[in-house]
Amino acid sequence: MAIHDPNYVRIFDTTLRDGEQSPGATMTSAEKIEVARALARLGVDVMEAGFPAASPDDFEAVRRVAQEVGNLQDEGREPPIICGLARATDKDIQAAWNAVKVAKHPRIHTFLATSPIHMQYKLRMDPEEVVERVANMVAFARSLCEDVEFSPEDAGRSDPEFLYVVLGEAIKAGATTLNIPDTVGYTTPDEFGKLIAGIKANTPGIENAIISVHCHNDLGLATANTLAGIAAGARQAEVTINGIGERAGNTSLEEVVMSLYTRKPVFGLETGIDTTQIMRVSRMVSNYTSIPVQPNKAIVGANAFAHEAGIHQDGMLKHSQTYEIMRPELVGATQSRLVLGKHSGRAALRQRLVEMGYQMTDEEIVRVFERFKQLADRKKTITDADLEALMTDEMGQARELYTLDALQVTCGSIGMPTASARLRGPDGQIHTHAAIGTGPVHAAFTAIDEIVGVPVTLLEFAVNAVTEGIDALGEVTVRVRYICEDDSAECGDAVNPQSGAAIQRTYGGHGADSDIIVASARAYLAALNKVLIANGLYDGIPEQSAETVVAK
Repeated sequence: MAIHDPNYVRIFDTTLRDGEQSPGATMTSAEKIEVARALARLGVDVMEAGFPAASPDDFEAVRRVAQEVGNLQDEGREPPIICGLARATDKDIQAAWNAVKVAKHPRIHTFLATSPIHMQYKLRMDPEEVVERVANMVAFARSLCEDVEFSPEDAGRSDPEFLYVVLGEAIKAGATTLNIPDTVGYTTPDEFGKLIAGIKANTPGIENAIISVHCHNDLGLATANTLAGIAAGARQAEVTINGIGERAGNTSLEEVVMSLYTRKPVFGLETGIDTTQIMRVSRMVSNYTSIPVQPNKAIVGANAFAHEAGIHQDGMLKHSQTYEIMRPELVGATQSRLVLGKHSGRAALRQRLVEMGYQMTDEEIVRVFERFKQLADRKKTITDADLEALMTDEMGQARELYTLDALQVTCGSIGMPTASARLRGPDGQIHTHAAIGTGPVHAAFTAIDEIVGVPVTLLEFAVNAVTEGIDALGEVTVRVRYICEDDSAECGDAVNPQSGAAIQRTYGGHGADSDIIVASARAYLAALNKVLIANGLYDGIPEQSAETVVAK
């Protein structure tokens, strides 16, 4: 642990203490131990395990972490410092020491507010009384433990000149780390950076202590303030996994660590974190606390390495650094994702289809891309299952005679189900027909029958949702039976060559669409096309006018 290296930033993780104070984030003792072990593998330097004086259960949880994780040497690495939080009272400090003293590297962290509003309304203490209490309580903590951290609560709203005095007394009493908290997330990066710089320049004995920063995210500035504090001379950052914590949360461990890593030429600093563990620990904490990670969360969000815009996807396919400043594998994510949606381009679609095993010509990809765009306009995200259904449907339509140009259906509890179908025939002409039926699918099939004119019997009709959600892609499979009634006609292999008797044949069709009625029409039309092609009937299709409309 590079404590005295001026280019090393210690990572102080308070997920088990401040993070657990998030409403509803309480973890069991067993879960705390698992998280603590994960944090140790992650490589945090200091682990604030809890607030021992808060309850007997908290005390026992901190003691177990200190015993089981605070003495764990993983692959020759020193175990982390195990820290217990305490108010500036004899009872709290003694409880913290009793809980952490079994660790190889124990620490007591005590605090007292220093802002005018806290001193007046919460503590009801004069500034002189605060200075005296800090000196006495830090000295008591130091009599028990060699490693003592002191925090002037609400430092962000405290008078800097008063802070210099309080912190100087804390150092004199034996504090080894001075933590400067922006307790209510009030400061801006410029203000907080100047506060840290002022403390470094004006606090007596500061060369004998490490400056730490602990920022809350009430204005969304926690990470920015922390980095400003580090740039100004702080060498310990207090953070939580996923940024969980009181109110709007704390500074996020993953954001600080990856900022220092990715922008090393700017900061010139390093940490001891194994970044490849970040994603795994993030998911563990999210699962145990039941606090989901927002999709657009930096570093660990589901969309952090996902790209949907066509321009971005094209750039990513050419070189990943066009739109990614870090590789997903660096933080333990599996790979970048090109999310297929309405903003995606043809290059991304082709790439994904190739990855799925489909080899397509330029002409085929143009046709598939058109259908993909139509689907994406109705469905937010296109999954691999959607693409599979789309490609199965496309391959089934490879030899189309009639294609579905448009379909409109009216149905409900009032009135008769009616469907208007518009097909493009093998002659390139548009044929339109309207029909009624017992339901929307029956009406649609009847309208198609009137245009195609091939007598078939529907044997099977199956519907399946191939993707999840209310916008799921629907997949329809149909089977029809065709019988050649005229034994003297040329019915292809539908006629027995010996007897000339009619032979029954069945044909299948498949269709996919987010509109299940459209999917049904596609499937039925695919089956009819197979009947026409297999029996050589398309040459004998009677001429129909380009805009035939027959109301049944």
